[in-house]
Amino acid sequence: MTETLLKTEMTFEDFKAEVLNDYKTARISRECSLLGRKEVLTGKAKFGIFGDGKEVPQLALAKAFQNGDFRSGYYRDQTFMMAIGQLSVEQFFAGLYGHTDLNFDPMSAGRQMGGHFATHSLDENGNWKNLMQQKNSSADISPTAGQMPRLLGLAQASKIFRNVKDLEKFTNFSNKGNEVAWGTIGNASTSEGLFFETINAAGVLQVPMVMSVWDDEYGISVHARHQTTKENISEILKGFQRDSENNGFEIFRVNGWDYPSLVETYQKASAIAREEHVPVIIHVQQLTQPQGHSTSGSHERYKNAERLAWETEFDCLAQMRNWLLKNNIATEIELDSIDEISKNLVLEGKKAAWNAFVAPMKAEQNELVTLLNSIANSSPNQVFIQKNANDLAAIKEPIRKDLLVTARKTLRLVAGENGQQTLANWIKNYTEKIQPKFSSHLFSQSNSNVLTSKEVLPNYNESSEEVDARLVLRDNFDAIFSKYPETLIFGEDSGNIGDVNQGLEGMQEKYGELRVADVGIREATILGQGIGLAMRGLRPIAEIQYLDYLLYAIQIMSDDLATLQYRTAGRQKAPLIIRTRGHRLEGIWHSGSPMGMIINAVRGIHVLVPRNMTKAAGFYNTLLETDEPALVIECLNGYRLKEKMPTNLGEFKTPIGVVETVKSGSDITVVSYGSTLRIVEQAAAELLNFGIDVEIIDAQSLLPFDINHDCAKSLEKTNRLLVVDEDVPGGASAYILQQILEVQKGYLLLDSQPQTLAAQPHRPAYGTDGDYFSKPSAEDIFEKIYSIMQEVNPSDYPSLY
Repeated sequence: MTETLLKTEMTFEDFKAEVLNDYKTARISRECSLLGRKEVLTGKAKFGIFGDGKEVPQLALAKAFQNGDFRSGYYRDQTFMMAIGQLSVEQFFAGLYGHTDLNFDPMSAGRQMGGHFATHSLDENGNWKNLMQQKNSSADISPTAGQMPRLLGLAQASKIFRNVKDLEKFTNFSNKGNEVAWGTIGNASTSEGLFFETINAAGVLQVPMVMSVWDDEYGISVHARHQTTKENISEILKGFQRDSENNGFEIFRVNGWDYPSLVETYQKASAIAREEHVPVIIHVQQLTQPQGHSTSGSHERYKNAERLAWETEFDCLAQMRNWLLKNNIATEIELDSIDEISKNLVLEGKKAAWNAFVAPMKAEQNELVTLLNSIANSSPNQVFIQKNANDLAAIKEPIRKDLLVTARKTLRLVAGENGQQTLANWIKNYTEKIQPKFSSHLFSQSNSNVLTSKEVLPNYNESSEEVDARLVLRDNFDAIFSKYPETLIFGEDSGNIGDVNQGLEGMQEKYGELRVADVGIREATILGQGIGLAMRGLRPIAEIQYLDYLLYAIQIMSDDLATLQYRTAGRQKAPLIIRTRGHRLEGIWHSGSPMGMIINAVRGIHVLVPRNMTKAAGFYNTLLETDEPALVIECLNGYRLKEKMPTNLGEFKTPIGVVETVKSGSDITVVSYGSTLRIVEQAAAELLNFGIDVEIIDAQSLLPFDINHDCAKSLEKTNRLLVVDEDVPGGASAYILQQILEVQKGYLLLDSQPQTLAAQPHRPAYGTDGDYFSKPSAEDIFEKIYSIMQEVNPSDYPSLY
């Protein structure tokens, strides 16, 4: 069995050193799992989920993993991260404790629970590092199988880099497409739809993806017989096996305790994926989970004595130890020494991580106790303040919540006293210092964030024609693809026919099938392709055919894309543009505007709602000069309306977070967006005949919304507010109202009750009448504004009903 490992030129001593180093890495990882569980159960950490039982196959994976490769995995891959040199014992425990300093927990600065791993693709300024000089791990997420769609894009990037000749200069991101994307997942999670959707898409695309399934027969307490047909994922995936006539996967099965076979299998998989761009599935069977699923329970509750005895015997570390002894690679004494050294290393690393975690909080504790004692001396409530100080000082291992709870409760006791301002200043300064540790990097903080982009107006000349609006989009995309070779677009019907509304007409023929591509009906992995491609330095535009179909992808948008910068504290990014279309079509499934749902699920992604195609094209131009993800929702009924063709295609830019006043008025401010804006304009024209002058503001973007507070400035003039949209009541209109009244303090400027006008609380019914009775009409808007003005001046505006 040792021949496999010795096939490269190395001496036995070199071979022995490498294998024993692997064993030591695995032992250290196991000790981290064992001690980590104790840290949770004693209260030092909140929750633990560990990689014990999966150590040996991860060693094999690490041996095949090369610089430039990417991992997209789940929360049991600690041994792999240690083996590639990207996770130390101290960092492991810092993550378990939730240390908010990126220098101690480089994975997420305490924002994710332990077991979620990432490397840094960006430097401290948000600029790309050379990804080819390091081994890369995309940032993990907890939702099961949620890592799969992103994995597809990480693998597809290699295919793009290998086959699009204009990308040869992007040497920081690829070496001629020779990089492999490695996925890991637990066997139970292969039951998720995202797994099957990704496997199918990878087989179609033929991308260098190696998918490891860690199979220990259980999903928490549920056995594989309840999870998977035939209790065997590789068995039911046999139809994906490639053959001489058909593309597909290469599928391997290997036992998770068989170290040499694992090494051989992973080397074969690496060569196939790396050289041939063929996806591979490695079903790693007969694994164990010595401590059960997590710290929230014990596996003795659901595993019988026979299974537990088998797990003891076939624990991968026990089997690796037996192999080392049987093949005379090491002695009992040598292995016992490694075990003891590993245990001590982990114990010392744990102590160092804990001391580093508590030290700053103890210093802050002492600072506050001293301040409270000082304030107490001059307060009539000295006894109570002194008690608060003593209680705080008695906490041996304080957290920051303890400090602020004590300080804020004490502030009530010194209201109106000399010490009030001193304590209030301490609370404010402390909060300003600590809050960013938990809140920074929801959006980019680099010099390329969207707020750094300035508006560039579209230019026109005497020969500028009125054309179908889709042609403005089409010709602007042409300019984009010519200007940015790293830009590509893909979606259902996006390629051959140039999208369902022909905004990409002729683009595939001009730029090729890799840059302008058709894909299958699989929205989640369309989105995932975009995330993975963007994480590797490309600028993808993922097209979701209709806004209603976005629901298939909303979980990936919310859990992965929207949180990426946040959960890595600014060390990874995916500046993906999501293109879709919606608003004002008739019927339930192609006309929705679930904007409230979207904007509250995707904080971390910009949500842009242009009223016409020129504005939409301007958004695409803006986004490609910035480094943040965004959703652009084009107006579904606007492609055949006439717009002037700009002369500066690819250059004009629509500002993000800036509203536009499309009509000035003096009586009432109406805020809307998208297709509904045209209905508002119609109603406003009719209201002028009755002496009511409406100021119309186009929101343009919902995330962010009106960063210059122009809506409040409008209210200074009109003193009345109506928000109109076609979402359900309490949806986006309620969000806009909250932004204007609370954030912009618009409530101070009102003479009338602020109101909203939204759609009915059901989906729009089919047909023109269905639309009229489901969404706000021009008559609805007219009568709503009229009624507001009737309340102001009943004599001039007598009641209509």
